[in-house]
Amino acid sequence: MRDRLIVALCFILTLLGTALNCHAAQTTEKATFAGGCFWCMEAPFDKLDGVISVTSGYTGGNVKNPSYEQVSAGGTGHAEAVQVVFNPAKVAYSRLLDVFWHNIDPTVKDRQFCDTGHQYRSGIFYHNAEQLKAAQQSKVALNKNKPFKQPIVTEIVAATEFYPAEEYHQHYYKKNPIRYKYYRNACGRDNRLKELWGNSAGH
Repeated sequence: MRDRLIVALCFILTLLGTALNCHAAQTTEKATFAGGCFWCMEAPFDKLDGVISVTSGYTGGNVKNPSYEQVSAGGTGHAEAVQVVFNPAKVAYSRLLDVFWHNIDPTVKDRQFCDTGHQYRSGIFYHNAEQLKAAQQSKVALNKNKPFKQPIVTEIVAATEFYPAEEYHQHYYKKNPIRYKYYRNACGRDNRLKELWGNSAGH
């Protein structure tokens, strides 16, 4: 009798563990953003509570498994982007959108700061209807209340296959802090963000 109770208890715990694992898997979502050099777009999301991971990569193009050299050369259709895995119970998608906007220059096409080309365009790649609605609403609201005069040209398109970038690009700002800071400063990123957003500029 005791053995049967132990077996039954183990079975129940196994089912409970499976259910908890499934629930945990369902509590994460993905968000994908292009904001120019992906090195500079990781840190703003990394620091948010509720963000599980941030991955640099390429998306929006028509070449499978592209390399950094291919994307930087242009012609693949891909943009440098970051994919954010987050827990929506801890951080809302609208918060991610706010961080995104304040870390880019949404007034220029096919360019971000010192990097030029279609691969450096700014964009929001939505993963479902709710994200599309939120992205569109945030763009409309920003157009009404933006602290600059130029129109917003950031694209909002459906997410397609996301290809993680090479390992040496991942969390570059942590691996190579001196080179990262030099690049960011030389590119004029922070100066332009301050010019656009004032005290609410990202960094």
